[in-house]
Amino acid sequence: MPTSPPAAGREPLDRRLSVAPMMDLTDRHCRSFHRVLTRRTLLYTEMVTSAAILRGDWRRLLAHEPAERPVALQVGGDDGAALAACAELAESLGFCEVNLNVGCPSDRVQAGRFGACLMREPEVVAEAVAAMRARVRIPVTVKHRLGVDEQEGYEPLARFVDTVAAAGCEVFVVHARKAWLDGLSPKENREVPPLDYDLVYRVKRERPDLTVVLNGGVLSLDETLAHLALVDGVMIGRAAYHEPWVLAGADRRVFGAGDDPQADRRAAVEAFLPYVERQLAAGQPLARLARHLVGLFRGEPRARRWRRALTEGAREPDAGVRTILDALDDVSPPRLSRTTASSASARPAPAG
Repeated sequence: MPTSPPAAGREPLDRRLSVAPMMDLTDRHCRSFHRVLTRRTLLYTEMVTSAAILRGDWRRLLAHEPAERPVALQVGGDDGAALAACAELAESLGFCEVNLNVGCPSDRVQAGRFGACLMREPEVVAEAVAAMRARVRIPVTVKHRLGVDEQEGYEPLARFVDTVAAAGCEVFVVHARKAWLDGLSPKENREVPPLDYDLVYRVKRERPDLTVVLNGGVLSLDETLAHLALVDGVMIGRAAYHEPWVLAGADRRVFGAGDDPQADRRAAVEAFLPYVERQLAAGQPLARLARHLVGLFRGEPRARRWRRALTEGAREPDAGVRTILDALDDVSPPRLSRTTASSASARPAPAG
């Protein structure tokens, strides 16, 4: 399978499966939980604008733990110099890739002249990619749509890819939908424009030297494996967030590992508890952590009770690890005693 060529001294990234960058969802707590479920899937941050990084609290915005890796930073912007500075910072902090957002259709993003509106300006994207690549050794990649608004069919997509590839970009993550910048909300843009996987397949077929990752509408590992017969990688989006157990078989089924990190959902929660305890000790509210667990038992008996126990219980003044344990005992027979699980999660550890 074609992979991105490694920078000097670095292993190539295995892109067969990744979790999409999702605003207000894939924060560091979400990524830490996903890493409990899969050791090998490539994870992405939420999109962070270049202005926020360079003018704001980048230490907070780019904070992550080594255990999350491999993790890539997604940035938004159109100024090559600013994006290059962000890429250099990302590399110094241990991110394995910098991904440029050319797919977000929100009004706020358009007002900043980045995101999906840059599909109309491939030369601007190419200049930004070239500027970033000149400053870092880690891969610089682009996530984009099939086109925007009046752009139809394969030719605008091919022109965009070829223009950006000429600047040295070798990895394209293609959301297999157009974006309608006028008339559809960001949510509608994730659902209304029809999927056209054939266009993504054609990009890969006609440009075999590029690494092409398909995104959009993928709900399962079965679908992932089917797509992998025709592209280099698959990026799962909201399915991985709203039903995170979909990632639990990825290491074995997608990456060919001998086994998966967790045997069942209860084991996954128990493995996450030490992280929860550290974050609570550092002042994070339980609600900010527990929200990423809400979909874990989706489709299972008592899943509704699990969701309610976490969403309501996490808001209580004394909410803590015991809140999660009580909810867990209600949906899954305990394999550890309450005392053992609590003490395991409460071992002193440095705040992350």
